[in-house]
Order: sequence, then C-alpha cells, then structure tokens
Amino acid sequence: MTLASVPMLAILVLTLLASVGETLHSRILEIGGETWPDYFNLRVIDRISAPGCQVVSDEEAAVDLAVAVKKAEKSADPFADVFGDQIDREQVRASVLAASRACENRLANWERLQSLNTPGVQAFVLVEAGLSQAVLLVTGNRRVLLGLMLLFCAAAATLGRQHIALRPVESRLDDRVATVSQLVANGLLTASTWLYRQQELAQAEAGMPLAHLFMHDIWVAGFGTLTLISLWQLRRRRDDLPVGRSWSRAMLSVPLYSFMCISASIQFAFHGFYHGIAVYLTMMAELSALFLNLGLYVWVGMLLARTHLPRKVFDVLRPWRLPPKWLGVAVLLLTALPTAYSGASGIFILAAGLTLYRELRRAGTSEQLALATTAISGSMGTMLRPCLLVVIVATLNNSVTTDEMFSAGARVLLLTASVYAIYVFLIGGPSKGEIAPLREAVPGMLRALLPLLPYVAIFAGVILLWNLLLNRGLDEFSAPAILPLILLLVLAFERWVLRSPDPDADDLPEDARGPLASGFSPAVLRATRESSALIGALLMLMALSVSVGGLIERSGLLELFPEQLGSVWLTLTLLMALLVFIGMIMDPYGAVLLVNATLAPIALNNGIDPLHFWVMTVLAFEMGYLTPPVALNHLLTRQVVGVPTSPESLYGTFWQRNFRFILPVMVMGTTLMMVTYLPAFGSTIFQLLLGIQSPD
Repeated sequence: MTLASVPMLAILVLTLLASVGETLHSRILEIGGETWPDYFNLRVIDRISAPGCQVVSDEEAAVDLAVAVKKAEKSADPFADVFGDQIDREQVRASVLAASRACENRLANWERLQSLNTPGVQAFVLVEAGLSQAVLLVTGNRRVLLGLMLLFCAAAATLGRQHIALRPVESRLDDRVATVSQLVANGLLTASTWLYRQQELAQAEAGMPLAHLFMHDIWVAGFGTLTLISLWQLRRRRDDLPVGRSWSRAMLSVPLYSFMCISASIQFAFHGFYHGIAVYLTMMAELSALFLNLGLYVWVGMLLARTHLPRKVFDVLRPWRLPPKWLGVAVLLLTALPTAYSGASGIFILAAGLTLYRELRRAGTSEQLALATTAISGSMGTMLRPCLLVVIVATLNNSVTTDEMFSAGARVLLLTASVYAIYVFLIGGPSKGEIAPLREAVPGMLRALLPLLPYVAIFAGVILLWNLLLNRGLDEFSAPAILPLILLLVLAFERWVLRSPDPDADDLPEDARGPLASGFSPAVLRATRESSALIGALLMLMALSVSVGGLIERSGLLELFPEQLGSVWLTLTLLMALLVFIGMIMDPYGAVLLVNATLAPIALNNGIDPLHFWVMTVLAFEMGYLTPPVALNHLLTRQVVGVPTSPESLYGTFWQRNFRFILPVMVMGTTLMMVTYLPAFGSTIFQLLLGIQSPD
C-alpha cells in the first residue's frame, strides 16, 4: 500500500511545485527588473545581435551616395516623369542624418547592455531561465497531470470500491450490480475516447492543426485499464458479504458516475454523437489547473487528519462546556472560512469532514446531529472572500462584482447560522448542560491556547515569508500552494519535535503501530493513499457531470423556458426549482457555466436584480447538494465518515433515522426561501439580506 501512494504523491508534488514555481518565477522577474532596469533585455541578450547600421562619418559623401541611389531608382522607373524627377538634396541630407543618429543611439544602447551584462547578471539569468523552463515544463503539461491524477485516483477508488453511490455495498448482489455498472460505464468511456481519438487523427491527417493529440492516448489507455479492473473484480466473488436478494436496493449501490455515464451515452448515441462524453471530458481538461487544485485541497484535508491540530483547536472550546447544540453553531461559523478557501462544499467535506465529525462526537454530539452539521458545514462559506466560485461568477459576466457577492455572502452566512440555531433549539427541546462560568472557562481556554502557539507560529511564519519573499498574500490563487506547505510543516513539527503519534494510532495493526504512528514519511504516504480514492471518486463524478450538463444544454430543454413570464414571483419560483435540480446533478463549476449561458439572461429579462439572482443561485446549488435522493454533501460525508451505526440511526423513528437529512434541508431551504422571496418585498429587506439598495 505504501508503494501505491508514491505515484499519486509525485503528481501532487508536481502540482504543488508548479503552483509555487509560477509565483516564484514571477517574483524573480520582479526582482530582476527592480535590480537592473534593463533586465528584460539582458535576459535575452544572447539572442540580440549587434546593430548592422553605420554612423555617418563624412556627411557630404553620404549625401552624395544617397542622391546617386535615388537618381538610379528614378532612371529605372518609367513613371518617374509623371511624379517629377527632381531630387531635394536637403531632404536627403535630413534623412541621412536622422538615420545616422538612430544608428548611433542603437549602437550606444547595444554597448551599454554589453557593459551591464556582468557575471552577476549572467548567473541570475541562468537561475531565472532554468526555473522558467522547469515551470513551463510542468504547467505546459497540466493536462497530462490531470489525466494521470483522474485515472490513477479513479483506479484507486475502483479497487477500493469507494465510488460515490446513494447507498454503500452491503451484499454480494449489491457488489455484483455495482461492478457490472462500472464495467459498462468504463467500457463506454473507453469506446467514446477511442472514437474521438480516431476522429481527431483523421482531421490531423487532413491537415487540420490540432493540439494535445497525445491526451487521447492517455484517456484510452486509462479508461481501458479501468475497464480491465472492473472485469477482474467481476470475476472475484465477495465471500465477506451476505448474499442479498433486493434488486431495488442493489440498484442504489450503483456509483453515480456510472448512472451519469450510461444515461448520457445513450442520449448522445441517439443523436449520433457517439464520442460526446470524450468531447466534454476534453473540455474539462481546459480547466486542468482548477481540478488539480481540488486534489491539493483534498490532500490538505487528509494531512490535517494526520495531525493533532483539530483536537487542540477544540480543546480551546472545551473549557466553556458548550452544549452540543451551541457547539454546532460555533462549528458552522468556524468552518465558513476554510470552506471559502477550498472553493466548494464538496471539496471541504472531503478535506475536513472526518476531522469535524470526530470532534463533534468527542464533544458529546449525537451521531445524527454530527452528520447533519458535517454535511451542512461545507455550505457555509461558499460566498465568503476569497471563494473561487464567486470569482468565476464575476468573471463570466459584468452584472455583479466580487465585492457585492462577498458582502452579501457574509450576511447570508449569519442568516444561515441563525436559522440553524433556531431549528436545533426548537426541534431538540431544551439544551442539556450549562455553559461554564467565566472564572473557569477563561483560565482553561488560556491554558489550551498555549499548545497552539507553535502552530500559529508555523502558519504566520509561512504566510509572512511567502509575503516577504514572493510579495503575495494568502488568497484563492495562492491557497492551493500555501496550505499544503503549512500542513507538511505542521506534520513534521509533530513527528520530529513533539514526537506525537498518529491520531489514529490505536486503530493501526499491532505490527505497524510503531513506524506508522510516529514517522513523518509514513504519515504523508498514508494521507496520500487516503486522498487518492477520495479524489478519484470526486473527479469521476465531476467529469461525468460536465457531460450531463452538456447534454442538458444540447437538448434545448432550458430554451423551452419562456423569456417573459409576466410575474417576478413565478419567475423566482421556477428559477429556484431549476437551480436546485441542477445543483443535485452537477458540480458547482460546471453548473455555473451552464446557468450563466441559459438561465441568467432569463432572470435579467424578467427584472430580477443580478446580485439577487446569483446569490440565490449559489444557495440553490448548496440546497441541491443537501437534498435527497442524491444529496451529494451527505454522500461525501458518508464517504469520509462511514455508515451510521448508532441504535437511534438504525432502529429509531423515521425522524430519528433521517434527522441528518431533514435538518440540513430545513436550514438551507428556509434560508433559500428568504433570500429568494424577501428581497422582492422592498428595499429595506433587500439592503439587509444583500447589502445594497434595491434597484426599485
């Protein structure tokens, strides 16, 4: 298992180095320009040849020569007499002198550059050029890195049977149905990529210039390998599972990406677009940097799970003896900022869901409430600065700005947390326990803060050095590079300085507990191995959701939506329902592209404020991620946490068994309804919810 983590670790490290290298190279160029004003000429001086002109030493001779040349040209021109054959000697003189002065300046500049090309400059250029070539080598092959990451991680998810489905495999029948569906889906992916490859090769042979043809070979080989893995799994019998007889339950164990792939392939084939999935897979590769960053975020979460930092953060709250309900509210507010930096709710849950759930359970929170809070935590910061989703929305259209969206997002965060608190306290009855008095809580909190000081120093030190050396702050662009470095340093500090064991050391096998519990390298490899399957499950789901989005767009269904409905209330209702549905079946980035091209113009034509529409859109997406039957955030929570096992979850009433679904839907649904309908009542509520004056 350790060796299996090495290829994925190499991909993640290359992605990290590409991100750091781009920033580092940009900063080195800035330093070169600040140190030598002519650095951008000096860095390519070996490609600049000496001027071939000559400075005039004998003015009269040069003028005579120029006049003679002009006379020769006119004598050879049959139409010279039409335009006049007189030559103005003074004009020729002025031209010769101007050319001489220009040549003199060029020669002087050339000599000056040669004098500035010192050994120090040459050494600096050598380092900068080497780094530039290395960065270009990696960034120019981001498509390859994404393809390898997706296929390697998809193989890990397939071998580990960790693809996202509506329910886990619990019987042999479930496993057989899930495996057959993956075999069919992977076979269809292989066929689609092969057909697309053949079409592209035919166009290339016809003389059409095409780029990245080698990616077709990677896709075909990768999906072909996934098909062979599924075939091998189909031949192996799972004796560790009961037989199982319910076909309806078995169908719920089919991975979501298989459903999407099979249904999209059928529809594409019906229209003769047999390579449709491969086409949209290639479109996904256009955003390779974005999806590679997703892998880094998940890796950060798994590295975090290998540290004691989450427990020490919760130790600061424990002296207050917050009842579980109050703790849930505090957790939602605290997790908003990490969600904003991860850019999407699903990424945050994969990255930190397990840590969050464990800490809530250790604090005495019931299993159902802990699961509900974990699922909804990923939806809290999707409109806070510097969330990448908001940046994409603002980039795609000029009707809203990031400042407007972030300002409204802060208000929506407080509204959502308030709604959560109201429901939790109303539904759950009176809260058990009392908050500790200040004379007990404050000293305990201060004592718990002391162990956090080294971690704060690491965080602050990395960000400060990044700012000083690279002149960049912590934002949505630098976070994918900074956060892994911070977590690696934190892990090294715990293993090498504090000699702390792995947080899950008690769960490791007896013979592996020693090295795995205390070593830095085993911890990194374990985090990488855990990341691989999670990244593969999420990337396959996103890849096929892009195809489903393309299928919806090509079908023309959204074009049937009338441009003018005559009622803003009817428009808001229909748009909200469509947006929630889109959120149930697509990842946020692909969904934003689809909505911007189809539904956004309809909203504007019906008099809906652009800010109102886009805030409602992001909230509707989050509602879709929390709403059964798909409920992606819950599926991802189960992916990292596991299946509920408490007696209440297994044998309680319908309300008790499904409270983890009901509470998030009630919270996000209420917030969505308020944001959708209340601003239409007047400017005061519009100002309170969205932060700007109503256009009415």
